[in-house]
Amino acid sequence: MLDSFATRDTLKVNGSSYQIASLAKLGQRFDIKHLPYSMKILLENLLRHEDGVNVTAKEIEAVARWNPKAEPDTEIAFMPARVVLQDFTGVPCVVDLAAMRDAVVKLGGDAKQINPLAPAELVIDHSVQVDVYGSESALEQNVAIEFQRNQERYAFLRWGQKAFDNFKVVPPRTGIVHQVNLEYLGRVVFTGEKDGQSWAYPDTVFGTDSHTTMINGVGVLGWGVGGIEAEAAMLGQPSSMLIPQVVGFKLTGKLAEGVTATDLVLTVTQMLRKLGVVGKFVEFFGPGLKDLALADRATIGNMAPEYGATCGIFPVDQEALNYLRLSGRSEEHIELVKAYAQAQGLWHDENTPHAQFTTTLELDLGDVRPSLAGPKRPQDRVLLQDVEKSFRDALGPLTANRRPRNGDTSNFINEGGSAAIGNPANAVSESGVLVEKNGESFRLGDGAVVIAAITSCTNTSNPAVMLGAGLLAKKAAAKGLKAQPWVKTSLGPGSKVVTDYLEKTGLLQELEKVGFYVVGYGCTTCIGNSGPLPAEISKGIAEGDLAVASVLSGNRNFEGRVHPEVKMNYLASPPLVVAYALAGSLDVDLSKDPLGTGSDGQPVYLRDIWPSNQEISDTIAGAINPAMFAKNYADVFQGDDRWNHIASPDGSVYQWGDSTYIKNPPYFDGMTREVGKVEDIHGARVLGLFGDSITTDHISPAGSIKKDSPAGRFLIGKGVEPKDFNSYGSRRGNDDVMVRGTFANIRIRNLMLDGVEGGYTLHVPSGEQLAIYDAAMKYKAEHTPLVVLAGKEYGTGSSRDWAAKGTLLLGVKAVIAESFERIHRSNLVGMGVLPCQFEDGQSAQTLGLTGKEVFDITGLNDGESKVAKVTATAPDGSRKEFIVKVLLLTPKEREFFRHGGILQYVLRQLASKKAA
Repeated sequence: MLDSFATRDTLKVNGSSYQIASLAKLGQRFDIKHLPYSMKILLENLLRHEDGVNVTAKEIEAVARWNPKAEPDTEIAFMPARVVLQDFTGVPCVVDLAAMRDAVVKLGGDAKQINPLAPAELVIDHSVQVDVYGSESALEQNVAIEFQRNQERYAFLRWGQKAFDNFKVVPPRTGIVHQVNLEYLGRVVFTGEKDGQSWAYPDTVFGTDSHTTMINGVGVLGWGVGGIEAEAAMLGQPSSMLIPQVVGFKLTGKLAEGVTATDLVLTVTQMLRKLGVVGKFVEFFGPGLKDLALADRATIGNMAPEYGATCGIFPVDQEALNYLRLSGRSEEHIELVKAYAQAQGLWHDENTPHAQFTTTLELDLGDVRPSLAGPKRPQDRVLLQDVEKSFRDALGPLTANRRPRNGDTSNFINEGGSAAIGNPANAVSESGVLVEKNGESFRLGDGAVVIAAITSCTNTSNPAVMLGAGLLAKKAAAKGLKAQPWVKTSLGPGSKVVTDYLEKTGLLQELEKVGFYVVGYGCTTCIGNSGPLPAEISKGIAEGDLAVASVLSGNRNFEGRVHPEVKMNYLASPPLVVAYALAGSLDVDLSKDPLGTGSDGQPVYLRDIWPSNQEISDTIAGAINPAMFAKNYADVFQGDDRWNHIASPDGSVYQWGDSTYIKNPPYFDGMTREVGKVEDIHGARVLGLFGDSITTDHISPAGSIKKDSPAGRFLIGKGVEPKDFNSYGSRRGNDDVMVRGTFANIRIRNLMLDGVEGGYTLHVPSGEQLAIYDAAMKYKAEHTPLVVLAGKEYGTGSSRDWAAKGTLLLGVKAVIAESFERIHRSNLVGMGVLPCQFEDGQSAQTLGLTGKEVFDITGLNDGESKVAKVTATAPDGSRKEFIVKVLLLTPKEREFFRHGGILQYVLRQLASKKAA
């Protein structure tokens, strides 16, 4: 370790001494007191990792002299202290590490070289589905089904626990990864041994899930990365990044009566999306922090991917210490956090010097109003009073092409314009579809809320909104209200601590009275694990071709994500989720219309049952204590009997079988020690021509597997019955399944095909319309490389590796888009797929491209060129030439790309060390 600026110092706390890379000492040479909090953490990271190769004095000085207004152009190498994974993305990470052990041996290395050097902790939270709901037995039944479905995956992870050092697994039925990270795994200040000395340094983290940024709420710098980037970090490779711009978000005032943290975060998301913060850090400051609870901060940090930022961070202050104490951290550790933050200029109070930012936004918390977001993007905030109009505006395009049923030309809308839902709050007509379920008859129509889910780390970590939902349920039950019979209700606590405080207050029982029973400890509905709708409801939706809805307390509501039969999805606070379950419809203005009729025959309004801020605060004060956290996290890595009785193999090298869950991937097939060159692309065909906002949900396989899809046919061919298909997410460890589901989203629209929805394309030479996988394999047999064309914001959404891995395995050599989301662009580079960007003002449409052309991409100059020439030759022989930007943004990325990807680079480095 080098120390060019003589910053090494000693911090003494609680009778212990720690080495630190002192920012105070650096401040004697550079004026860093006005650097944003997040930039100081980056600066410390560089100081501690200076080696003259990956980190040099030049990069340290560049951050110390940071110009907030400058466009990012200086590369730095960031090394997180740890990595956190969830099982959907974590299983393929462990699969890749196991495959790398095989590959490094073939290259002359040692299998044990492939081993996490930084702590890696995986939380199994994405596998539980809402198969059973609405009963006390729902949790046990769903957990039993989860273990039955995922036996092979869990056995593989148990092998990984034994085979790899520095790798721990938090078993199922514990909580959601980001909530477990906030409540237990997050250190805020890390300690560790280096060269025989004890060091203290900021806790920084990479997570294989976009919402890793939730940990920003407690002052930990971290963000979501693709699994391949996380694997590289685990193996000691720093992450290459440009020194970011930092947007300051000033908060003033305090939230008004009846306004929740969910309303706040939806407002923040809308404001930052409008500003444009992709690739930037966002840092919150201002007098409003003093009245903003840590859980509210974590809620805002959680949704950084939704507003597009790399992170959304809050500084360490007294509120952060209060939370560490509440969540059961030791007093010794809390003292260390405070002493370290104060010594390093990372402590925030009223005397903290004002930081300089690239630009600044300001929000008076008192201006925030009750809101939802939808019907298909988290940044599309809708005031509660405007939800009815939002629903009606969205309904028109969804039903425009619907054929009348049995001569009914009403389109299932009443003459007054309201949808016939069977809701007592609306005038019910004879339109809609008559449904009988459990002895009840009702008419189901457009806008029916068929899923109401209290789910997702965003809100289940926040006691104010969870207890608020319980208090609302209590008042609703007292008036005789309960969820409408067509609503699939679910409660997915983010950790067992949530269940404890709901039980302690008696509010879990109240939630059950209105239909919300605990269904599992995991992400459930927010990631598409909503489970099947009741058969009667599904039949009614299909019969009427209805546009039905979900309301969930999650962070993602993209098309096709929540449930394939649900066309409109709204994000809302947990209390509003309960309210919409009671109303059963989006076609109601809850700000003035009744939720329903009480047992006394009188209308019940939302204002009648909404708990006051004081009620919520008083309930929190008496409900939560450190002992709850200590109890629930005492044996967090141990698991229950189900987990501990899973048999798993031994050995440092995994013995691959014929599993449809776990398979040795082909990324390293035929790999040699020699490094390739970045070749120009000739004779490529277009696999897909897409519009704006194509998300990783559209690209990466997610949700259920249809039996007539390429993946379904493959599994049937392997002897798997459709009832045992499980989900795409659970099969991310098998490339044969995943590549067949890439671009297979039911809502994706390939503009090469007129009006066709779903994962289809045109095989241009033959003129056949085929599933995208089938067309890709046909092109592969013809030795034809492929490209993808797309619009703005390509790859938004979750940090799904398979959006890049599947793209590669389909034979795609380059993606040309108008703009990319940060993580997906990085993932494409990491897998050896070239990301290119149209010049400003240009697009496939402005250039008149149809997708039927043959493409040549030339002038890449072994990856060194910042632009390339594209020649598109149409079937009639006419040619269009245009320039695209080559988005290999740093020297390190260009090096990775020459190797064929990050993992190939790491393998060659390790193999060469062994040979030497």
